[in-house]
Amino acid sequence: MALPPAERLARLRLARSENVGPATFRDLLDHFGNARDALDALPELAARGGSKRRLKIAHPADAEAEITAIEKMGGKLLVLGSEHFPERLATLDPPPPVISVLGDISKANGKSIALVGSRNASAAGRRIAGEMAEALGAEGFTVVSGLARGIDTAAHRASLATGTVAVLAGGLDIVYPEENRDLQKLIAERGALVSEMPPGTSPQARHFPRRNRLISGLSLAVVVIEAALRSGSLITARFALEQGRDVFAVPGSPLDPRAQGANKLIKDGAPLVENAADVIAALDTPLGHRFREPEPPSYAPRAASRSETDQDSRARILAALGPTPTPADDIIREAGVSVPELRAVLLELELAGRLHRDPGDRVSLLPEA
Repeated sequence: MALPPAERLARLRLARSENVGPATFRDLLDHFGNARDALDALPELAARGGSKRRLKIAHPADAEAEITAIEKMGGKLLVLGSEHFPERLATLDPPPPVISVLGDISKANGKSIALVGSRNASAAGRRIAGEMAEALGAEGFTVVSGLARGIDTAAHRASLATGTVAVLAGGLDIVYPEENRDLQKLIAERGALVSEMPPGTSPQARHFPRRNRLISGLSLAVVVIEAALRSGSLITARFALEQGRDVFAVPGSPLDPRAQGANKLIKDGAPLVENAADVIAALDTPLGHRFREPEPPSYAPRAASRSETDQDSRARILAALGPTPTPADDIIREAGVSVPELRAVLLELELAGRLHRDPGDRVSLLPEA
């Protein structure tokens, strides 16, 4: 489906506007039917949520400049609902509002496996990653990873000939780490680079969870090869489980801190794998999740079908919210409201900068500025 140019630009502006995260973007499209009406409503919604100042809305010229910059690199900017937007990402809850791609994103539409692990990987870990990536590629799988040092780098290098996708934490034009400059260029030529960030964005700590979520989201399963107990690889594994993907882990020495995270996953029930054959066999086992592609929801532009939340329901929702992260389902039950009513109030609060979203569909209320 090809979006009208005006709606494509409006969706990019909406995604780049202040306090509009993936969940709020999705809820705004659901509520208003199209991004142009949602943009017009942003100031009123933020004020209703308690904002004391005017929301910063992305300017059309800035959005057009972003599209031009990506096209000059030879890339494409894909907004949710547009043609070629990866179906697996469109089915996430919530989906990313916009991605930029350099290379052939169709490589991620078929059999894709994520290989992730420690930046400070051992020689054995890098060897396992390389051998597994090469063998998976020979069996027709595309290898997805995050272009970090260590395991990611080994996996990408070994799968250049068969197909690899690197998800970046910064913009497509930013090389990180610098030592992977040549590898990043090769992936763009032979596979694909994917990013949620605008060009010129340097990777920051808060960007990596979003990158990890796309790594698992593009994949049928995630394989963890060497990971500390507190690591980005385990965050990727958590996202994978939330998304209904399988998680596999390669065991390591209990004396090596780099193996503790993968070993814990195995203790918690993740299938133990040692090579590509194990991964392929685990995907086919009846005991696995055996992820099936869900039908992506339609994000075609439509007329608004707005449902307002009355003041009494709004008051009950606010009373149920607090500084402690609370599951949305608990708020619905306690406040006695519908899902659309809750979403309407939550998006107002998020636009006002008063809502924090936590994993597991939990939300908490921030104090008024």
